[in-house]
Amino acid sequence: MEEPVLHVDLEKSLDAFDLRLRLEVNHEIMVLFGPSGAGKSMTLRSIAGLVTPDAGEIRLGEHVFFSRHRSAPPVNLPARKRRVGFVFQHYALFPHMTAVENVAYSMWRRSGARERAVALLESMRLQHLADRYPREMSGGQQQRVAVARALASEPQILLLDEPFSALDAATRERLHRDLRRLQRELGLVVLVVTHNLEDAFAVGDRLAVVRDGEVHQVGSVEEVFRRPTSFHAAETMGVRNLFQAQVKAVSAEALMVDWEGLTLETPAHAATVGEDLPVYIRPEDIKMLYPDRGLSEGLKHNVVEALVVSASASSGFRVLHLELPNGHELEARFPLYAYGPLELDAGRWVRVSLRKESLVVLHGPVASLARTTPAPGR
Repeated sequence: MEEPVLHVDLEKSLDAFDLRLRLEVNHEIMVLFGPSGAGKSMTLRSIAGLVTPDAGEIRLGEHVFFSRHRSAPPVNLPARKRRVGFVFQHYALFPHMTAVENVAYSMWRRSGARERAVALLESMRLQHLADRYPREMSGGQQQRVAVARALASEPQILLLDEPFSALDAATRERLHRDLRRLQRELGLVVLVVTHNLEDAFAVGDRLAVVRDGEVHQVGSVEEVFRRPTSFHAAETMGVRNLFQAQVKAVSAEALMVDWEGLTLETPAHAATVGEDLPVYIRPEDIKMLYPDRGLSEGLKHNVVEALVVSASASSGFRVLHLELPNGHELEARFPLYAYGPLELDAGRWVRVSLRKESLVVLHGPVASLARTTPAPGR
């Protein structure tokens, strides 16, 4: 992997929490993912120079934007000198200016500003709207004008705060493609704030899980979604089937854990007897068992009887909510063509395997875990 280009290490005291965020970004699209109020937008504003952190350092390569340490003189470049393009959540276009005037605004002293603005609108396939005012454009068109305006200053960094939140599905997909194309063509460092997982998958090269002012995990979107490394990361990503279990036995091969009366075997993990740990299993990894077939090595662990509470189908998959003997529910998900011979309607009893190798043991607090329902997710 290439050397990180943008280094962010900032601290700022806020009303709800202290923002203490550290992040390194390459020439890529990095998604800052997390709930509202997590500190994502504040991070973008700090990079852009619209907010001054209390301490830390922000630099692009060797170019220092901000630095405040006890051992060195402070640095705080004005926003206009940072070459950072910012696309605000609600576009922030000037209502009394046309599209081309909005885009040309930051270049008004340069010769050829209008021609450059028209070229940027053309790159966003909006040249036909050059003389329209924001009120005469759709939300998606306004958003793309805002992107063109952000690119007018030839930034090295492009920041987008919830850029897809107010767009319909077709317009979102178009903006996804435009953003990926622009990043490749211009070699930009791009940070996108979102709390929508579909948008994160659509545009992100990597994803940083942000919660309560801290980064809890960084990796590819697929990696973070499938293998969160902490309870906070899993909860923020909407991982389902997340529960608390107490360690009963530890060996080099496995953990034996108790989930309120249900004993399960998980892969080996650093833990101590009596410790409470978060555990989850992906809905796709819960396997239905045929009553007349033997069990393979991978399915023989954690076999339980479960009641089908509800069954539904969508997008080529069947989703079951299963009540286990301890009173808790888990969600199972599998393709419509799978398990054809089995009766899987609501009210039926089934035998399932919570595969040992699919149970993921996490680090982190467990106090807020729900008792009987899967965590909300994708």
